[in-house]
Amino acid sequence: MTIGHIAIGNYTIRDWREDDAASIAQYANNKKIWINLRDAFPHPYTLADADAFLCKVMGMKPRTYFAIASDDEAIGSIALMPVDDVHRFTAELGYWLAEPFWGNGIMTDAVRALSEYAFNELGIQRIFAEPYTTNAASARVLEKSGFSLEGVIRAAVFKDGRMLDQYLYAKLNKNALQQDRPTPSAFPE
Repeated sequence: MTIGHIAIGNYTIRDWREDDAASIAQYANNKKIWINLRDAFPHPYTLADADAFLCKVMGMKPRTYFAIASDDEAIGSIALMPVDDVHRFTAELGYWLAEPFWGNGIMTDAVRALSEYAFNELGIQRIFAEPYTTNAASARVLEKSGFSLEGVIRAAVFKDGRMLDQYLYAKLNKNALQQDRPTPSAFPE
């Protein structure tokens, strides 16, 4: 399964392609981005890191990591990371955007669009995100996208030499609390 192409104003959410490596390496090599992401996201970010990322995400079935593109150039990433077992209708949301594009509402539009896709096409019932409490911009994106703050997870992560708290934001599918449930796999192959 692929997402194809979702228009979000002058931008698109689309599947990753091999030719995105150079733009990923260019934009992701930014400490201001790295500081707000998990350590699996390297800094400095090299072309080899971009190639490894693309190899990983393009081989996933189903694909759950997508490019955010401007004029077909990848300028960021947005992903749904499925949870398993009793949480199988839940997905974690993660994202980053190139610094030159910050403050334009692009990520808010992307989060809204991917949330609707997850609810309507994948049968996801709950999407959550856990931005660090030091990342006020990400918290604003989630709030403007209809996510509710469910709490603060204290001393949850160790990043850049210090312990940080995380917010827990979530958004429910409008049908999430109905008695009838979707089929057992929210992420069909």
